[in-house]
Amino acid sequence: MQNLDEFKETINNELGVTNSNNQFIIKPANEWIEDAKARPKPKMLIGELWFENEICILFADTNLGKSILAVQAGESISSGKSICGLKNEVEAQKVLYFDFELSDKQFENRYSNDYKEHYQFPSNFIRAEINDEYMCNNIVDFEKEFIKSLENTIIEHNIKVVIIDNLTYLKNETEKAKDALSLMKELKALKNKHNLSMLILAHTPKRDSSKPLTKNDLSGSKMLINFCDSAIAIGESSSEKRIKYIKQIKQRNTEQCYGADNVILCEIEKNNSFLQFNFMDFGNEYEHLKTVEITNKDDRNDSILQLHNQGKSNVAIAEELNISEGTVRYVLNKLKS
Repeated sequence: MQNLDEFKETINNELGVTNSNNQFIIKPANEWIEDAKARPKPKMLIGELWFENEICILFADTNLGKSILAVQAGESISSGKSICGLKNEVEAQKVLYFDFELSDKQFENRYSNDYKEHYQFPSNFIRAEINDEYMCNNIVDFEKEFIKSLENTIIEHNIKVVIIDNLTYLKNETEKAKDALSLMKELKALKNKHNLSMLILAHTPKRDSSKPLTKNDLSGSKMLINFCDSAIAIGESSSEKRIKYIKQIKQRNTEQCYGADNVILCEIEKNNSFLQFNFMDFGNEYEHLKTVEITNKDDRNDSILQLHNQGKSNVAIAEELNISEGTVRYVLNKLKS
């Protein structure tokens, strides 16, 4: 007669389920679906750009407002409101913001005005800096120590939303696959263990501003993009530097809503001592890319049409005029309509 353990093993074998000591969790596909059905559908944090329980990467070139948008996102989630017309479906909750960019004085200056009036953040918004004295007095593996301290803080303060500004501080060689892989594995494990939503900021290497933003513009893109659930990029209009645009690069919980043909146009302004992205309109990314050698858009469009009428392909036209194929396609569609 079988004992209890043997009986369980027999049942598991029949179902194809492994025991808890195995490296993998294996169940029939229908059982996975039934288990998932019992869990609530992830809610929007920044519209369709970032959902609950996702690791989202926000990347852009230097001085385009990554930190400004990240703080704005954290402030909105901690107060239960929306930003830039992008819906926030969660109630006000604690947000842990790791700031590896600004000193406390720089942070103060950013969120105050000329009259020394300071913005009052929600009490749910918690900012953290590295303790330099601790780091100087303790010889540690920084990455492992960070992950350990992060987990302790999450448990102590009951945190569900974490923003890290930025990834380069944790790994200054994230362009190397092995470095990106180890870090993202640790962060993903933490996310799954504690049911977190994580926004991680990253830089772009030097890029051609005449080309549209893609996943290839993220430093260490192959590994980082593979391990994140969603990704957002910020670009700058070549025609009006004050205009920034937000583009959806990767998504899993929704269809793409803010791709090249529908980027979110914004202007960075300070309202009531709070520096933020203000929504302006939706637009086409190709209208805001740098035009090389052809400075007048009418001349560019005439050249595109002329070459098109000669029977040249969009790719050939793009190469001849040194612009992106997407710009050629956009202009031709606009002229046809």
